[in-house]
Amino acid sequence: MNEVIPILDKIAFLCFVVATMFGTGLKLTVQEIWQPLRNIRLVVLSLLVNFVLVPLFVYLLVQVIPVDEPVKDGFIIMALASGPPALPKLAQIVKGNLAFSTGLMMMLMFGTVFYMPIVLPLVLQGVQVNSWDIAKPLILMMIIPLAIGLFIKSKSENISLSLQAITAKLSSFGLLLGLVVRLIVHFSEITVLLTNGVIFVCAIFIVFSFTVGYLLGGPGIDTQRVLGVGTAQRNFAAALLIGTSNFDDPNVISVIMVTSLLMMVSVVILGKNLPELDQGQSAEIEQLEVS
Repeated sequence: MNEVIPILDKIAFLCFVVATMFGTGLKLTVQEIWQPLRNIRLVVLSLLVNFVLVPLFVYLLVQVIPVDEPVKDGFIIMALASGPPALPKLAQIVKGNLAFSTGLMMMLMFGTVFYMPIVLPLVLQGVQVNSWDIAKPLILMMIIPLAIGLFIKSKSENISLSLQAITAKLSSFGLLLGLVVRLIVHFSEITVLLTNGVIFVCAIFIVFSFTVGYLLGGPGIDTQRVLGVGTAQRNFAAALLIGTSNFDDPNVISVIMVTSLLMMVSVVILGKNLPELDQGQSAEIEQLEVS
């Protein structure tokens, strides 16, 4: 049984990551990916928030608040991983701009692939991390499935629609199975993390990320909501790939899991308490200003 659980763990999360990225590609077009780049101001602020402000804040936070080294590593990995694959779904939950959410997700995910291999070895002192070891799983498990999905979408709308339901089920199954297995394997470690002050760091991380994303996410409230949740909900898939590929300490994975779960719960609670946007205003705002 002890030999089966690690195998189930790897299969589950491989299924989740590949199915999520492949399914994302099936729903998008190249035009949708490039659309947000027309608003230069919003693009620059989105990159600044996700690749500078949040990582810098979290890095300084874990220097000030005393936590163990593996815990620091886990938080830093999460801070560096931007572009959650589930962002369009999160945008629906918070009643945000769906068009902007898809473009933002793609932009941040592509940025993460090139950003993490460069920055991660620089900020994790004393940890030997090979840049190619970080980039390789991201390319193989995220970019390639995404590209295949985009290709199928461009060639056949019917095939892409029929595959979307399958990939959605595989993604959900992989995520659920992986979380259950991880909770079983690392239950004691997660319990310790929740009782030794790490939950406090998680809360600060989430509140800061959402607030700074929301404040800089104009031109409208629907884009503010998207950048807010898109910044607060980090790229769990990329962070998990990095954690499992480069770190042996289970506490690194546990921090990533706990933080991502709290982020998702926070977004769901937030979405249920946000008022509906005026439909006329939403339609007008959806045409992002070109700067």
